[in-house]
Amino acid sequence: MDDQPKSTRRAYLASGAVVASGLLAGCTGGDGTDTPAGNGGSYTVSMEPVGEVEFDGVPETWVANNGSWADMGIALGQAPPEALWLTSRYHTQYYDEIDGVSVDTEGMTDLYQDGVSKELFYELGADVHVIDPNFLMNRFSGWEQADVDEIEENVGPFFGNSIFSTGYGWHEEYQYYDLYEAFGKLAEVFQETERYDAFTDLHSEFQSNVEGVVPAEGERPEAAVVWAAGNEPESFSPYIVGEGTSFKHLRELGVQDAFANTEVRDFHSNRSEVDYETLLEIDPEVLLCRGHEHQTAEEFQNTVVSFMENHDVASDLTAVQNGDVYRAGPLYQGPITHFVVTQRLAEDLYGVDERLYDAGRVSDIVNGEF
Repeated sequence: MDDQPKSTRRAYLASGAVVASGLLAGCTGGDGTDTPAGNGGSYTVSMEPVGEVEFDGVPETWVANNGSWADMGIALGQAPPEALWLTSRYHTQYYDEIDGVSVDTEGMTDLYQDGVSKELFYELGADVHVIDPNFLMNRFSGWEQADVDEIEENVGPFFGNSIFSTGYGWHEEYQYYDLYEAFGKLAEVFQETERYDAFTDLHSEFQSNVEGVVPAEGERPEAAVVWAAGNEPESFSPYIVGEGTSFKHLRELGVQDAFANTEVRDFHSNRSEVDYETLLEIDPEVLLCRGHEHQTAEEFQNTVVSFMENHDVASDLTAVQNGDVYRAGPLYQGPITHFVVTQRLAEDLYGVDERLYDAGRVSDIVNGEF
């Protein structure tokens, strides 16, 4: 793409509500439908909350909000994004499970550096910012709609939706997308719909295989999902299993939420915490810990689980006594990482020993053989 400003039909967001603007000059597809590229020409793709976005060519450089979108880009055969909100939460070690797929995050920029600087967006000069602008304006003080508009006009458009959690109040006024709906939108941006179609076929086969290993409804485990900071955690951030993409693997594996019928509230909604005493009152069958995705299963057992086994209160938890404390999977899942973390949790929870997805086929699609 060239360095000229991109025309967009933006959706302006005031206090979390979407107010559609008029169609700017030069933009096509005014009926709300996506307009495909023709012989390298311009095309539009629509997504809430940003509305219709026109591209004058396929983006060559991009930044992404998180590992969900980064993973989608890799699945679509793209170079990795030049920046992420926090690169440390893009767990590229999952790709070790798939021969022929790897990503090096060295040199990738953190967008959040004790705040998010507009100057950094100018320095990066990305063709597209795969970021929900509401996330920028609501997750910390500093950005306003005028700042979003400035970057759109002078650098490149925003195109994204905060799909990983349904716990944010500011997201109530516009649509969430499930993983493959969002993936399909990004495929249109990068003009890689054939790759996307190949992934949807593989995903359908995978879901069928997963259904075959999930126990009957009354036999499915009840689990508490928490963020456990550090190797010797004393308190936890609780997560209510919802429709966000970060829980996709849990929903498909039939995991029951131990917090669902309690007074515990989701961390995203009020930054709540629970301690071991609260967990003991609930006493979940399984404890699923986020925040340790960088560790192997052995490292996790030798640190977090070992600490709990020797803790005065934690050692009384049924999950600890029965050896049912596992890594929960990341906040941010894309199509590739979803295969890997679902497979891993199926092995942990249900003793699955067969491969539920075709890793070779994943590699083929990523590398253009579809």
